[in-house]
Amino acid sequence: MADPPMNPYDISTEALERASKLATSYVAGLPGRVVAHHVTPAEMEAALDEPLPETGCDPGEAVEEWFRRAEAGIVASSGPRFFGFVIGGTTPAALAGDWLASAIDQDAGLWAAGPAAAQTELTVLRWLKELFNLPAEWHGAITSGATMSNLVGLAAGRQWVGKRMGFDPARDGLGGHPVIPVISSTEIHASAIKSLGTLGLGRASVRKVAAIDGMIDVEALRAELQSIDGPAIVVANAGEVNTGAFDPLEEIAAVCREHEQGVWLHVDAAFGLFAAATPAFAHLLRGIEHADSVCSDAHKWLNVPYDAGFVFVRDVDVLRESFASVAAYLAPSPDAGWSPESHLPEMSKRFRGLAAWCALRAYGRAGYRELVERCIANAGMFARWLEHTPEVELLAPARLNIVCFRFVPGGLDAAETDDFNRRAVAAMQADGRAFVTPTSWEGKGAIRAAFDNWATTRRDVEILQQVVSDTLGRLREA
Repeated sequence: MADPPMNPYDISTEALERASKLATSYVAGLPGRVVAHHVTPAEMEAALDEPLPETGCDPGEAVEEWFRRAEAGIVASSGPRFFGFVIGGTTPAALAGDWLASAIDQDAGLWAAGPAAAQTELTVLRWLKELFNLPAEWHGAITSGATMSNLVGLAAGRQWVGKRMGFDPARDGLGGHPVIPVISSTEIHASAIKSLGTLGLGRASVRKVAAIDGMIDVEALRAELQSIDGPAIVVANAGEVNTGAFDPLEEIAAVCREHEQGVWLHVDAAFGLFAAATPAFAHLLRGIEHADSVCSDAHKWLNVPYDAGFVFVRDVDVLRESFASVAAYLAPSPDAGWSPESHLPEMSKRFRGLAAWCALRAYGRAGYRELVERCIANAGMFARWLEHTPEVELLAPARLNIVCFRFVPGGLDAAETDDFNRRAVAAMQADGRAFVTPTSWEGKGAIRAAFDNWATTRRDVEILQQVVSDTLGRLREA
């Protein structure tokens, strides 16, 4: 094969400049951009699905062509009026760091492949423990998001419980061994359920106890634990996804300590962990220091690009046992530092830590405290408006940054009201000025709005309020 006809880095520079112009224009236009277009799968297929080209084109032209063809399907989820799911924005520092991470293209899984990446990750993990006032001795890793963070924490729990039962789950597997009991509330998050299925613990095997207003019934948890003759895993929520409710972690930890055979306490704090960044809400996490593993997301309230999360585990030996990998070519040199792959399923790993390092360095503790407090204030502003708006019902207190509500037009029965809310969500998303997502709460069709974007202003909240009012009026007239 012949050498490239031109200097490949000259070509790359031109392509990067064209991509930079597209990206810069997109980011600058986010405040006024339509949040989402109503585009069908057939329309997206027509825009993008075609046979593999026989011949190529200029790299910069390829980037511009993709953007032109795909733009209708780009959701402005990093913009200030995206209130769906729980998706943060991307701060300028995080975006710049992420761009650089792609350019230098480090394998962040092995020390030998990227010493700077591994050390950056260690620093980010230490900074995060300081930001959230977590025990300094805990170990952890940066992951692809809360689903992978849940999986890592629960894998460590599986290993710990299994060894107390007399076998090594990571080495021996689960077949032929006692079932590892898992207890949580009815509000356990789907990502934790998915992780339990992936780990072989079973999606349907979770012993779900009642939740009261989104928070686990501690006495029901105690009774369930008392029925188990052996060690167990307990999964608690710090920020329930529909209402932002927090399980009483200190009480849960005390109940777990009562169980003589031992309990691995895993806390799913995908966005709720950030309450610790502000003194006014840190009390919601009282007792989290007693957990054995804690998972969280970075592409939520840390406001770094997708995908990024992190996990902390108390017992580093159990964590390493869960993900041990042995191969001659992986043998570290005597002077090698930490390899993150020892704490994760992944061996190849993107350098996600750089975006987080840049964000934490640029804004510091004070910047994140202000960001979290502003988001909580925006949620409170919207919730108070809902409480005083006719034919709208606030379904739960806005405890943090999630607002759960629904339309309650007069003259409709329960089924008709649920249908009205489904149509309302579709209408609000099609409107394009703001984006919310549907849910169900206590058997009622509902709507969620999440506030965790660094760029959201009071004016954006007012636009959301106007969209709610306009949607109600339009559907009432239809």
